[in-house]
Amino acid sequence: MNRRFFLQASAAAGGGLLLGLGLEADLKAQGRGGGPGLLPKDFITIAADGTATLVAKNQELGQGALNLLPMLMAEELDVDWKAVRIVRSGVGPQYGGQITGGSSATPSNWEPMRRLGAAARQMLVAAAAQTWGVAPEECTTASGVVMHAASNRKLGYGELAAKAAAMPVPAFASLKLKDAKDFRIIGKSTAGAETKEIVTGKPIFGIDVTLPGMLYAAFEKSPVMGGKVVSANLDVVRKLKGVKHAFVIEGIRAATDYPNYLFGGPGFEAGVAIVADSWWAAQSARKQLVVKWDDGKWGGQDSEANERKADELAKKPAARTLRKNGDTEAVFQRKDVKVLEARYVFPHIAHVTMEPQNCTAHYRDGKLDIWSTSQFPAPGRASVAQLLGMPEADITLHMVRAGGGFGRRAYNDSMLEAAWISKTVGAPVKLLWSREDDVRHDFYRCGGFQFFKGAVDGAGKLAAWSNHFVAYGEGDTFINDGGFNPGEFPAGYVENLLVQTSTMPLGLKTGALRAPGSNSIAWVMQSFMDELALAAGKDPMEFRLEVLKNAVPATAAPGRGGGRAGLNAARMADVIRLAAEKSGWGKRQLPKGTGLGIAFHYSHSGYFAEVAEVSVSADKKVKVNKVWVAGDVGSQIINPSSAESQVQGAVIDGLSEMMQEITLKEGRVVQGNYNQHPVLRIAQAPAIEVHFLKSNNPPSGLGEPALPPIIPATANAIFAATGERLRTMPMSKQGFRFA
Repeated sequence: MNRRFFLQASAAAGGGLLLGLGLEADLKAQGRGGGPGLLPKDFITIAADGTATLVAKNQELGQGALNLLPMLMAEELDVDWKAVRIVRSGVGPQYGGQITGGSSATPSNWEPMRRLGAAARQMLVAAAAQTWGVAPEECTTASGVVMHAASNRKLGYGELAAKAAAMPVPAFASLKLKDAKDFRIIGKSTAGAETKEIVTGKPIFGIDVTLPGMLYAAFEKSPVMGGKVVSANLDVVRKLKGVKHAFVIEGIRAATDYPNYLFGGPGFEAGVAIVADSWWAAQSARKQLVVKWDDGKWGGQDSEANERKADELAKKPAARTLRKNGDTEAVFQRKDVKVLEARYVFPHIAHVTMEPQNCTAHYRDGKLDIWSTSQFPAPGRASVAQLLGMPEADITLHMVRAGGGFGRRAYNDSMLEAAWISKTVGAPVKLLWSREDDVRHDFYRCGGFQFFKGAVDGAGKLAAWSNHFVAYGEGDTFINDGGFNPGEFPAGYVENLLVQTSTMPLGLKTGALRAPGSNSIAWVMQSFMDELALAAGKDPMEFRLEVLKNAVPATAAPGRGGGRAGLNAARMADVIRLAAEKSGWGKRQLPKGTGLGIAFHYSHSGYFAEVAEVSVSADKKVKVNKVWVAGDVGSQIINPSSAESQVQGAVIDGLSEMMQEITLKEGRVVQGNYNQHPVLRIAQAPAIEVHFLKSNNPPSGLGEPALPPIIPATANAIFAATGERLRTMPMSKQGFRFA
């Protein structure tokens, strides 16, 4: 009995089908399966009763990936959604890319997942055709059944499972995918695969993982980036109730130096680990911990001093020119133009996911199991292997549902810490960060300072745009998420444009936060665009549309931001018009103290425009009454209910960011919990109306692109209601707060 027959027979005996059994090297060499390197057997199993078990390979953070990827497979497999069972994958090369971030799950999996389903369907059809002695072309499928109309015969997928296992896996290039008009699952709203478990409080999140004999760890890290432990009262802590271990962990040098920090792993901060028989015991003992720290080079870092430094740099010639088109200075000197200048400041902010960072690890006999909520699981496993000096093959990584990510879980510091602690104590350990840990040891959205100068001519046309971005970094290098794309709008739509930067150092870890870069850049760019519209005497919506009509050749020198960052002006104009139409822009008489604001932004291949209606009281309490969102993310909305929820969440997330800031004093993060770094409350949330404009383009993701426009739209609405322009965030710096 050869290996292939044994596996096929085993599947048949079990009443199921592991599709695509065979020699993987042969299949890959022939270009077979769902795409390069993907095989149906790793994603699809069909039981004797016809139930299709489909594997979701990307992390579920609340964005709907657990439904999304199986929906794509199920559509082409041609089964009813009620006959689908969803399971999580492991972590390994057989699953292809498993990074969850950058709104990449939809565009990167749109074809491969469908082709996996189509390949499995074709194998089932081949099995039925062979059974009946007919040509496969004479057979059709529907709802998990293969049919032969000419003889009025049919067989369920479960009945065909064993025989289909012996069919060759088709070459993926030969597969014919469904036409969109024939979709029965894609485009239909489906409830979240774990919604019932969530609302009934089942233990499905990373924070819920438990193992026999598990200990609990708390980790007191250096309050200043790069700090070291000089001494700690470990003898006292070890005697406290429930404490099993307490020890110093020296800072582990990162693979990538400043200013990019730990993204390349396997580094993490220095501190003291306390391991106890309950998390309460570990955290209680932590309160008795006394540590003397060596703060190192960043102990004097101060946010107010950084702001003063930025203002000083802005008064000097910029250090670098990123893009130069035309001659802005010549325009500013003309008599027929109106010149406007503005200073915008946006702060560092934290991710504050509802579920704090956590990880469970169990090191034993040279092997390691990890239960993680990572957005970048494979890189995390590789970093752990490097950190512990063990083969990656000896590490099994289990993906567990995460309570939010927003980019924070792309950084695997908690995974590295848990693995290190488990190996040190020789027991299964759950590491759970406190909320204060989560706020004070984040990879923050980087702040910055934009100094604008713009001009409109006598006809109200945008004639020149200049901005000097004072950013954090060293020399030509920005720290993570602290840079600026010189091709951002209005680059490419104004003949005279100058983008310059200067940098200053920062002793703070920074990184990607939902819609990296865009969530701050959209606010400053679209707010200053509003200021120029007012100076031109134009309606803000019409002014934007006029600028979008003015595409100019990308004449910037190589390396200085040529191009328009991928923006398609026609697609953007369409969503602007749609948002304006749905909101009644320019057609409604609003009461005093109420205003409408509009903004748009292109990011992560998504086109979004948003209109906010706000009312502002005499004491500057802001009530966001309603938000209208118009988006174009391509030709298909795969799960409409999930898509709408994503957009609504993005709006609420963006409004929260208008209240948030992270500041430094003596190198330490000042804020520690939601009272200092708030999120929008339910009573403050507006009505949100979502409209999708389908275009003839491949589907793109929408976790990121729906967020950036809400901040400038709301800020512009506050101006429309009060006449006061928000140029500093959080908005409390100018006396505004949400009602």
